[in-house]
Amino acid sequence: MELDLTEMQAVVKRLKRAQGQIGGILKMIEDGRDCQDIVTQLAAVSKALDRAGFAVIALGLRQCITNPEAGSMDVESMEKLFLSLA
Repeated sequence: MELDLTEMQAVVKRLKRAQGQIGGILKMIEDGRDCQDIVTQLAAVSKALDRAGFAVIALGLRQCITNPEAGSMDVESMEKLFLSLA
C-alpha cells in the first residue's frame, strides 16, 4: 500500500528530527559525555522512531477504512506491522 505523500510529511519531519538527535548522540559519545545524558537522548530517539512507525500504520489504517478497494493490505497484515513495533 502506498501512503499519501502529503500526509506522510509529518512522519518525514519527525524522522528528520530523530536523525538530528542521533547525530547529537554520536557527538555526545565522541565528546565523552555522561552515560545518563546519552541514555536519556537514546530513549528520546527511540520514542520518536516508535511514534513515526505508529503514525505510518495509522495512516495506512485510515486509508484502508476510507478506500478499502484501493488497499492491498488486509487487517491481518496491518496487525502484524503494528505488532512489529512493540
